[in-house]
Amino acid sequence: MSLTFPDDENGAVLRRMQESGDDLSKPRFIDFTVVFPTEDAARGFLNFCRDKGVEGKCKRSNVVAELPWDVALQKFMLPTHEAISAFEAELGEAAERFGGRNDGWGCFERPSEVH
Repeated sequence: MSLTFPDDENGAVLRRMQESGDDLSKPRFIDFTVVFPTEDAARGFLNFCRDKGVEGKCKRSNVVAELPWDVALQKFMLPTHEAISAFEAELGEAAERFGGRNDGWGCFERPSEVH
């Protein structure tokens, strides 16, 4: 079954996943990264997420020069455009309170079974 996706960044990623044979009907852990200017901000955000039942890890990665602290969160979910976009919006809104922003998501491919 071929799905269609909105013409945005998340849609483009999901389209590539589908084209490579990923079975998007299979739930999996999806990693979300949120970046912050300071360790205190990143840890504050991580504690906020933990209070909401979402676990993660904090580290200095320097991937984004002005926001060198990363919080990596994992959520088990179906990789749908709606679910990913909604969770990113929720994370982004919370991250703004700590001076941070979303920096993307990713997951391992779950190939379709060939019969």
